[in-house]
Amino acid sequence: MQLEFSGVSKAFPGVQALSDISFRAEGGRVLALLGENGAGKSTLLKIMSGDIRADEGSVTLDGQVQSFSSPNDAIKAGISVIYQERQLIPAMSVMENIFAGDLPRTAGVINRQKLKRDAQEVIDKFGLNISPSEPVGRLSVAYQQMVEIMKAYRRGSDVIAFDEPTASLAESEISILFKLIRELRAEGKVIIYVSHRMAEIFQITDDIVVLKDGRTVASFPTAETSEATLIKAMVGRDIGDTYAKLDRNTEYGDTLLEVQNLVTKKVKDVSFTLRRGEIIGFSGLVGAGRTEVVRAIFGADKILSGELILEGKPLKLKAPADAIAAGIALCPEDRKEQGLVLFRSIKENVSIPVLSRIRKLLFLDRKQEAALADNARSKYKISTPSTDKLVVELSGGNQQKVILGRWTSGKLDIKLLILDEPTKGIDVGTKAEIYQMVCDFAKQGIGVIFISSELTEVIGVSDTIYVMHEGKITGNVKRGEATEEGILALAMQS
Repeated sequence: MQLEFSGVSKAFPGVQALSDISFRAEGGRVLALLGENGAGKSTLLKIMSGDIRADEGSVTLDGQVQSFSSPNDAIKAGISVIYQERQLIPAMSVMENIFAGDLPRTAGVINRQKLKRDAQEVIDKFGLNISPSEPVGRLSVAYQQMVEIMKAYRRGSDVIAFDEPTASLAESEISILFKLIRELRAEGKVIIYVSHRMAEIFQITDDIVVLKDGRTVASFPTAETSEATLIKAMVGRDIGDTYAKLDRNTEYGDTLLEVQNLVTKKVKDVSFTLRRGEIIGFSGLVGAGRTEVVRAIFGADKILSGELILEGKPLKLKAPADAIAAGIALCPEDRKEQGLVLFRSIKENVSIPVLSRIRKLLFLDRKQEAALADNARSKYKISTPSTDKLVVELSGGNQQKVILGRWTSGKLDIKLLILDEPTKGIDVGTKAEIYQMVCDFAKQGIGVIFISSELTEVIGVSDTIYVMHEGKITGNVKRGEATEEGILALAMQS
């Protein structure tokens, strides 16, 4: 089995997304496709999956030129792409999503017993504790991602591309996924793996192709290259030790936030303190309760008992609007579904929380709105020809910068900034920028809560790390004393 791209080019209005891309992926090997956000990886996957058509060049599978008019054509040809943006139907069950488009039928009627049985076999293969009948919309982001992967796996495709598959997964789910990828490789499948996590690239892949600005700039056998070489090929420079180079606070102000005995449906008796200018990190396995803690602090989840004290005063939150008014901002884990209005412009997304402050009578002051967006573009180096560009057309890194620009545009007095997985699906160069932005916020006296599933990241950025397991804090450790082994031990502690 062999998949080959020959001279593939694709242009969109004002942008040459791909230029003469050529490389070959062999069956029985895992090929990593690397590049910064905007390098062309997603465009190439969309051409491969039939979502869009190339302007020039060809895609061949075992020597046969492929021409797809829809994703269904690609699936029929044996090609599956698992995108970072989940393509699930939330109101439907796990089993219906896994077998979408191929539901078992008897005499024209869906055979639900067989559907449930077949779905359970796939779930068991993945070793997951979820019910086939559970609506997908009720699952965590991590389990939704696993359903997406199971959906592609059960098709038995000859070519499977994974686009940032581990961005929402904990170590236990990643281990399951890697075991399955190795099995698929042993079966002779063509595996294309897109990830910004370098450790994973060296752990699971055999070959690497690097894209930059829509062109193929390098290719290596994985065993014959290094992380430094790959980063330099991707970003065009040596970024060195990212964490050691951060300009960060060494002293902190007085107490900003006290969380006392916080209890919600998912959180059990959580307490901690955050000082002005301090970055505290939250670590833990999927389902540990990290996101639920910050959702409660942002007024998005109901607090059953306990107390929040901001600047020495009790904080009563009925909704996120109350938190925003108090100076609390949240960049959510799922930026596409919870953080952005994708089919609105950068300008409109930046101005969302301050609409009432930039009105003239009943109308928006468009000059103020444009000025806020221009300030965000300049401050965070958002790569766009215009702030009128739709957010859905931006790379993941630039989308994250739009959210940051929204909260720090100058119209809001932000005291506490909550960042939930802010670098998920973002390239190494942009990650380094975001780490420094986080430290810059802290140097301004803002308190920062930083959640990340990447242990090296949460250790490298945070001043103090709190570790959670099943809704409880199991321990905390200072950055200089933190180790991956120690944090994992706390994350699995009952």
